[in-house]
Amino acid sequence: MLKTILSVHGRPGLFKLISKGKNMLIIESLVDKQRIPVYTKDKVISLGDISVYTKSEEVPLRTILTSVKDKENGQKVSLNLPTAKPDELRAYMEEILPEFNRERVYPSDIRKLLSWYNLLISSGITDFAPEEKPQEAQDVQEAQEIQEAQDAQKEEQ
Repeated sequence: MLKTILSVHGRPGLFKLISKGKNMLIIESLVDKQRIPVYTKDKVISLGDISVYTKSEEVPLRTILTSVKDKENGQKVSLNLPTAKPDELRAYMEEILPEFNRERVYPSDIRKLLSWYNLLISSGITDFAPEEKPQEAQDVQEAQEIQEAQDAQKEEQ
């Protein structure tokens, strides 16, 4: 699910991917449901591609969001994010991810992560697990791709 939820640099909030075009994406705000185009010049990142630094590895955002959800019992974050002090944010992050890298993960990053969590929960998005295709569907898709590649080779000859 997180693969279709996007953050757009310079625009507040999160967006859901609606459609892809040749040079643009159509996205919908999770807050007000307004649809807008985003062009190739805009910096867009999927939440499914974001990770957080720890002392030994990078942890996917979905794992952290799931930890927050478990800690808060599926409710919004108990911290008052706009007024939370950096030490409070770090202490909260340490509860959900004890090994996070304090030098590379800034309080502003933690605040953004928790505000994203609140926005996802208020939008009804509570499943942060990666979308996995059933094995049969993957096999069919792979077979189709192989067949298309073979057809393309025959046409070239």
